Amino acid sequence: METTPEQKRSTLISLAAIIVVVYGMQMAARILVPFLIAVFLALITVRPMLWLQQRRVPSVLAALLIVTMIMLVLAAVGTILGTSIGDFTAALPGYQARLDIIVDRVVDFIGRNLRGDQSIDSLGDMIDPGWAMGLVATILNSLKDVLTNAFLIIFTMIFILLEASSVQTKVAAAFGRSGNSLEGAKAFLHNLGRYLGIKTLVSMATGLCAGVLTWSIGLDFPLLWAMLAFLFNYVPTIGSIIAAVPAVLLALVQLGPGAAGATAIGFAGINVIFGNLLEPRLMGYGVGISPLIVFVGLIFWGWVFGPVGMLLSVPLTMTLKMMLESSESTRWVAILLGSERDAEYALRQEPDAEESEPDQATSTSS
Repeated sequence: METTPEQKRSTLISLAAIIVVVYGMQMAARILVPFLIAVFLALITVRPMLWLQQRRVPSVLAALLIVTMIMLVLAAVGTILGTSIGDFTAALPGYQARLDIIVDRVVDFIGRNLRGDQSIDSLGDMIDPGWAMGLVATILNSLKDVLTNAFLIIFTMIFILLEASSVQTKVAAAFGRSGNSLEGAKAFLHNLGRYLGIKTLVSMATGLCAGVLTWSIGLDFPLLWAMLAFLFNYVPTIGSIIAAVPAVLLALVQLGPGAAGATAIGFAGINVIFGNLLEPRLMGYGVGISPLIVFVGLIFWGWVFGPVGMLLSVPLTMTLKMMLESSESTRWVAILLGSERDAEYALRQEPDAEESEPDQATSTSS
């Protein structure tokens, strides 16, 4: 089918609009990042607030209770990040120097066994083992900078929660009670809020187990590794690796190969239990993302919003996927973005639809 000049022009205009929007988001990252955090926090806490309202708690009081709880959590997170990141950043050059010595010894040992192979020497120059630790420090420092906008996040979250209880009445008054103008949006927000809520609970359990693991091994900064495991659990597959590598490297520098191996095995076990067994059962179908899309989204949102965008990449990509699922014309894009498990589920649903068509035809003819 040959495309017409109008279709080509429309495609070019759409691509130009996307580029302009992405560039605008990048320029407005300082404002958008706190706003997005407030929106995600509101989606996580709106169901407890509605539960309080069903128990005849006034809307303002329910919102204040929820926000007070979030403020306490953010204060605790800020305290942990402030002290732990400062100590970790101060000790980071020493850890990196010791890690460089270990890597040089390994490269020299391999080079001697290979009789001075020059490729081994060049490989040693290419390896930067301290890069992972530096990346962790950069991401956590960026998150600490975002938390300095805590008042903006909190006030935005309060207004969103207060608006959530009255938006249905406003839409009914504006468009009529018989209209279904909010049904698709309500289903989308419900699914997104459920996803974020379950993901947050699983991430909290993951962070708690990682903290207990690193504390029991005797690793420095166990609260920092617990926080890192909690944050990066929002990034499937890749996130668990990013969270584990710095802790394993620190265990190698601080305690030796045995502790490093135990740390790696412990993080792998935590990821298998929570990421591969518990979380898929709680989430169900329709909430998976292809590993390739996870990686591309990590790079894209990190480029748009900086290091904090890497932590928000999967919630943002999941939001896009759920929006595409809400329309029949774009559902195929959501399936391509999804995991293989979701695609297999969609294939299993097709024969049921095909079998129902002859039954409907038979009932019509009778």
